[in-house]
Amino acid sequence: MCGRYSYFGPLDILKESIKFDISDTDPKPNYNIAPTQSVPAIITENNQRILKHIRWGLVPFWAKDVSIGSKMINARAETLPEKPSFKNAFKKRRCLILANGYYEWKGEKGNKQPFFIMLKSGNPFVFAGLWEVWQDKKSDNPTLNSCTIITTEASPNIAHIHNRMPVILNSKYYDAWLDTALQDFGQCNRILKDGAIRDFQFYPVSTKVNSVRNNDPSLVQPI
Repeated sequence: MCGRYSYFGPLDILKESIKFDISDTDPKPNYNIAPTQSVPAIITENNQRILKHIRWGLVPFWAKDVSIGSKMINARAETLPEKPSFKNAFKKRRCLILANGYYEWKGEKGNKQPFFIMLKSGNPFVFAGLWEVWQDKKSDNPTLNSCTIITTEASPNIAHIHNRMPVILNSKYYDAWLDTALQDFGQCNRILKDGAIRDFQFYPVSTKVNSVRNNDPSLVQPI
């Protein structure tokens, strides 16, 4: 799973490979991103790639209220075409969620050690994600954009920390993943399988990351 991660750039590295058209946000470093926060993501809308902040925790278009989003921070790659919460977004609204690494905990309850997992290059990357538009007719701000991070079985070198990991896409698959004309579930599944990066570096970090109130560069430093 992926329940906490970080993004601190630099954005220029991702710009070279994603080539988005519009940015309505300037992502700031966030070393302790938690569910329900707004996160930087690349979406495709009106045939344009847009970098914007959207809420982490997908709220399906049919939901009665936004509270369901806190349970929808991850979506299992193996069951996307079957789940009513994700099926529509998997077909029509796929996104790239910006990150530098994610946190995972190992150990027994009350004695869990957090690890930071990142690319061996140290460069920023993207999670394969889904996004959705939810309408609230009772609000002055009726439209909410939200997202979820897709997960898969963990790579062998990190499976001892946790048996699941987020799908981190190779840049060769960015265009296909964002292509709204591609709506075949089989082809989308192949992107997740063939495009997933599976070679990482990882190390233990401070338990300060356990509290979302802590948010500074020391959280991603090895101990």
